[in-house]
Amino acid sequence: MDLREIGVPPQRGRTSAIRQLVLQAPAPVIARALGCHDKTATRLVTEAGGTWSRYAPGVHQR
Repeated sequence: MDLREIGVPPQRGRTSAIRQLVLQAPAPVIARALGCHDKTATRLVTEAGGTWSRYAPGVHQR
C-alpha cells in the first residue's frame, strides 16, 4: 500500500523521521548517512529544538 493511498503525504513523513533522527545524533552524521545536505539536516535539527550545536565534525583521534 502506498502512503498516498491512505492520505499520508510522503514528504511530511520523511521530514518527521529525519527530525526525530537529528534529535538523537548530530545533524552532519545524519546528513551523511541519509545522503542529504548538511544545511538541510541542520535546519531540521533547529526546527526540532535539537541541541547538537557544539558538535565538531571530523576525525577525532587520541
